[in-house]
Amino acid sequence: MTIKIDKSLASGKVKAPPSKSMAHRYLICGALSENSEIKGVSDSKDMLATLGCLNALGAKVEKDGNRIKIGGIDFNKKLNHPVLNCYESGSTLRFLIPICLLFGQEITLCGSKRLFERSLLVYEQICASQNIKFKKGADFVTVNGRLSAGTYTVRGDISSQFISGLMFALSLLYDDSEIIITDKLESASYLSLTIKALAKFGVRVRRIDERTLYIKGNQNYKNSVLSVEGDYSNAAFLDAFNLFSGSVAVSGLSNNTAQGDSVYKEIFPLLQSGRPTVDLTDCPDLAPILMAIAAAKNGAVFTGTSRLRIKESDRGLAMKEELSKFGISCIVEENRIIVKKGRLHTPKSVLNGHNDHRIVMALSVLLSLTGGEISGAEAVAKSFPEFFEKIIKLGIKVNIVK
Repeated sequence: MTIKIDKSLASGKVKAPPSKSMAHRYLICGALSENSEIKGVSDSKDMLATLGCLNALGAKVEKDGNRIKIGGIDFNKKLNHPVLNCYESGSTLRFLIPICLLFGQEITLCGSKRLFERSLLVYEQICASQNIKFKKGADFVTVNGRLSAGTYTVRGDISSQFISGLMFALSLLYDDSEIIITDKLESASYLSLTIKALAKFGVRVRRIDERTLYIKGNQNYKNSVLSVEGDYSNAAFLDAFNLFSGSVAVSGLSNNTAQGDSVYKEIFPLLQSGRPTVDLTDCPDLAPILMAIAAAKNGAVFTGTSRLRIKESDRGLAMKEELSKFGISCIVEENRIIVKKGRLHTPKSVLNGHNDHRIVMALSVLLSLTGGEISGAEAVAKSFPEFFEKIIKLGIKVNIVK
């Protein structure tokens, strides 16, 4: 889908979409309970992927609008060679592999080729050490075996999702376990989200220190009724209009949140007033919108950017390519990105969304200043399918070209 955005100002009230990060965690915890209810789950593709996979593992799922009743996964039940389609959701894939390893049966997880270009090395090494089958192809991984309790030494510089996935599963094993994190921990705040979600279901994980987690075995996921809080990651795109003469009030965000992307509220003023150096190690999903704002303002230097290469697109290079169409230069290095100060002009060619929801939304904010077109705009469905509907209601002029 190609959309055209004309120069326009955003004004009005808008509710932030529900947090994708929290919803993934609540749904998985709910599936591991007998019968829980999660309110405020979006119809984004990532959420539907997680729900479909949990259902394939035996969870009973009842969906009524944005309300999900879920529970009942039984690890003693024989599954009929299930295939779990994760589509493009890295959280779904990485969270569920350890849970699949509690069945002791052959289970295949599949998805897009881009998804399987992202590393699964941590799980591959764990499976090799425990003589568990782990067969990876271009768009699938097949596992067969039972995870054992014990001490796990896990690299933290690839993704915190591996550690979260292990926490979900290790708490259900008979004996206690420990996770020791080596190297630099990326996206540390996401571990806090997982620990917070587990606690809502009565499962306790103790942080002995910054790099050591103690998980007591033989725990049970208790039934719970929860509402998903608003998503700071996607709210950032809506709030960004306020930096460009807009007047947008974003509601639905918790002031007492563990979401690392809430830091955008501290970063926006820095981009507004100067040319800051911003570390994205703990908030890589903010990179596209922060780069877009820097391009329209005073430029910026972003560090901790190495993991942008393994997102839905190579986000550093994708934004560099698209910002060049606005007349803005960027330098993309191994772990640093420099957005140079320049003057935005209307793109002379159609922008490319790079099949990346956050690239599309970031470029949409910029086009409200210049006007222009974006192809592949349907990518927003991955996390925020109502994005264009919401910004139209705020006064942004959006039309479907084809």
